[in-house]
This record gives sequence, structure tokens and C-alpha cells, in this order.
Amino acid sequence: MIVCVCRRISDREIARYAHAGSSFDDIQFELGVATQCGCCESTARDLVAQCRSQAPVAALHKAIDTPAPML
Repeated sequence: MIVCVCRRISDREIARYAHAGSSFDDIQFELGVATQCGCCESTARDLVAQCRSQAPVAALHKAIDTPAPML
């Protein structure tokens, strides 16, 4: 689905950046979302928040902090 009509930015593009850990400000700078008319800003921000809440940073660190089993 196209979120930003002015820049033709889809929800998939925004989600890809958000899942990689980018903030809304980073995504706005990289893609230009919500930099023209601004109608898409609330939708784009909600999408970023939703994507980032699905993969919290703490869960990523837990997998790294767990020691490997000794054989």
C-alpha cells in the first residue's frame, strides 16, 4: 500500500527501514516520507511504531547475551 503519495513510498519500504532499527526521523531523511504535504505523517509514524514494537531491542540482545553451550 502506498503511504506517501507525494513520494510514492510504500508501507513495505517504511517497514523494512523500521525493522532494521531506523527511527521515524531517519526514515524521513532517507526516503523523504512526510516531507511535502504531510498528510501521511501520522500513518507513517504509526507504522514505524508498530514495526519497532514487534522486534524490541531487548529481545535482540537476549539472544546475543546467552552463552553458547560447551561441547
